[in-house]
Amino acid sequence: MRKLVLFFALMVASLSAFGQTTDQQLAQHYYDKGEFDKALLYYERLYEQDNSKFNFTRYLECLSATGDDKTAEKLLKKSVSKNRGDNEYVVLLAKFYEERNQIAKADNIYNDLIENLQPRSRSVIELYNLFKAQGKSDKAYETLVKGRKLLNKTYPLNFQFAEYYGSKGETEKMINEYLDLIDYHPSYANSIQRVLSAQVDFSKEDSEEYQLLKEALIHRTQKHPDEMTYAEMLTWLFIQRQNFSAALVHIKAMDKRSGAKGRQVYDFGAICVENKDFSAARRAFKYVVGLGEDSQYFMRAQSALLNVSFLEVTTRRNFSQQELDEIIADYTSVLDRFGKKRTTLSVVLELAHIEAFYAGRGQSAIELLNEALEFQGLTDVQRAEVKMELADIHVLHGDVWEASLLYMQVDKDFKYEAIGHEAKFKNARIFYYDGEFDFAQSQLDVLKQSTSKLIANDALKLSLLITDNFGLDSNYVAMSLFAQGDLLVEQHRYEEAYVLFDKIMSEFPAHSLSDEILLKKAYAMQLKGQWNEAIAQLERLLKFHDEDILADDALFQLGDIYQNHLMDNNKAAEYYRQILFEHKGSLYSAEARKRFRSLRSLTPKEEMELNSEGS
Repeated sequence: MRKLVLFFALMVASLSAFGQTTDQQLAQHYYDKGEFDKALLYYERLYEQDNSKFNFTRYLECLSATGDDKTAEKLLKKSVSKNRGDNEYVVLLAKFYEERNQIAKADNIYNDLIENLQPRSRSVIELYNLFKAQGKSDKAYETLVKGRKLLNKTYPLNFQFAEYYGSKGETEKMINEYLDLIDYHPSYANSIQRVLSAQVDFSKEDSEEYQLLKEALIHRTQKHPDEMTYAEMLTWLFIQRQNFSAALVHIKAMDKRSGAKGRQVYDFGAICVENKDFSAARRAFKYVVGLGEDSQYFMRAQSALLNVSFLEVTTRRNFSQQELDEIIADYTSVLDRFGKKRTTLSVVLELAHIEAFYAGRGQSAIELLNEALEFQGLTDVQRAEVKMELADIHVLHGDVWEASLLYMQVDKDFKYEAIGHEAKFKNARIFYYDGEFDFAQSQLDVLKQSTSKLIANDALKLSLLITDNFGLDSNYVAMSLFAQGDLLVEQHRYEEAYVLFDKIMSEFPAHSLSDEILLKKAYAMQLKGQWNEAIAQLERLLKFHDEDILADDALFQLGDIYQNHLMDNNKAAEYYRQILFEHKGSLYSAEARKRFRSLRSLTPKEEMELNSEGS
C-alpha cells in the first residue's frame, strides 16, 4: 500500500513539473514572438508558483506591454513591500512612474533612496550600480557624492567615481580618481596599472589620455618627491610607451632615493634588452658599472653590458669591422681585468662566438674554448655548454666529425635533458650534411618526442625535409647537393651555397626542393642582414608555393623581419594574421597570436573565430 501511495505521489510531482516546464516553454515562445498578451497568461501563473526575479521581470514586462498599468503598479508596490531592503524593486517602481510622466512621484522615490542611504560601502555601491543599470547616471553620481560624505574616507569609492567620469568622457577627472587611490593606499598601484592599460591607448602618438596621465604623474612626482609610488608609476608609463630613455632618467633617480645601489637600474636594463632597446640598456648597465666594484651588481652589469654588444652583433648583423674590433676589445679587456675562470665563463663563450662566427677568428675561438674546458670548478652543465660552442665552431670550419664527437659526448652525459637533446639534434644534422639520410632520420625520430618544444619542432622540420625529398635516385643527388649547400650556409660560405642551390634548380627543374631552396636563401640573407633581399625570396616562395608546407614558415619570417628589423608593425601584424586565420594548424600559431596581440588587438569576431577553432 505504501509503495502505491509513493507511486501516485511521484506521478503527481512529475506531472506538475511537466506542466511547469510546458508553461515556461509556452511563455518563452510567445514572449519571443512579441505576443505579450498570450505570454502574460503563462508568466502570471509562473510568478504565482515561483516569484523569482526572472518571473517577476517577465510578468511586469508583459503587463506593461499590454497596457495593464494598474496591475503593474500593484505588482511593483507589493514587491517593494515584500522585499524590504532590496532597492531594485524600489528603483523599478520609480522608473515605472517616470515612464508614465509621473516625474514628481519618481523623483520623490529616487531622492528618498539617496537621502536614506546607509553609511556602508556595500549599500552605496549597490545603489550606484542600480541607478547605472537603469541609465540614471545623474542619480548614480548623486549616490557616489552622498556616499563619499557618509563613508568619510573609510572607503574611497575612487573606482566608482573613475568609472562614472570615464563614461562621461571626463578623462582628466577619471585619471585623478585612479591616482587618488594611491594616496589612500599605495598597494593599489598594480591594480590601477592594469585598469589604465585597458583605458589608455599607448600606441597612439597623439593620445589625449596618455598626455593627461603623463602630466598628472609628473605633477604628483614633483609634489611628492619622497613618494616612490608615483615615480614608479611614471616609469611604468614610459615603459608602456616604449620610451625607455625617458624611463631611465626616473629609474636612476628612484634607485638613488631608495638606496637600491643599482638594483633597480640593472633590472630596468634587462627590460630594455627584452624590448631590443640596446642603446637604453647600454646606458643603464654603464650606470651600474659606474657605481664601482663594491656594488653587488657590478660584475653582473659588466657582463650584461658586453651581452648587449653581443646581441647587437647577432641580431642587427649590420656592423662595420671597426665596431666589431671595438666589441672584441671590450670583451678582452674585461677578461684581462677579471681573469678567465668559471665566474667569467659567459663572457668567454660570447667572445668565442663573436670571434668565430662574425670576426673570422675561428682558431682563436677554439683555443679560448679549449682553455675554458680546463677552468677549475666548472659544473657538468657548464662544461657541456663549452663543448657545444666548440662543436658549433668545428662545424663552421668544416671539422664536422670532430664536432660530432663533442655532440655525442654531451648527448651521452645529458641523455634526458634539453642540452642533450640539442646535442643529439645537431649530431643528426652532421649525418644529414654528409648524406647519411637514413641514420639522420632515425635520430630525428627519437627527438620528435623531446620534452623541449624547440628541439622537437626543429627535429620535425628536418625529418619532413628528408622524408619529402629523399627517395628516388635523382632525389638523392638533389638532396645531397641541398644538404651540402645547407652546411655551407651554416659555415657562412653563402656564395658557394647559392651556386649549389642554383645547380639543383637548373638540373632538377620543378623539384620538390624548390620551396626549401627559397627559404634557405632567405635564411642566409637574414644572417647577412640583407632584409629586403630576404623578403624578396620569401615573397617568391609564397607566390609559387602558397599551398606548400613551408608557407607558414615564410609568413612568420616575414612578420619577424618587419617587426624586429624594418620596424613596420602594420605589415608584421598582417603576416601574423595570415598564420592565425589561413594556417590554423601551424607550429607558429601560438607565437604568431602572441606577437599579433602585442601589435594590435583582435576584433571580438576574430577572437570568437580563433577560440572556436581551438587555436
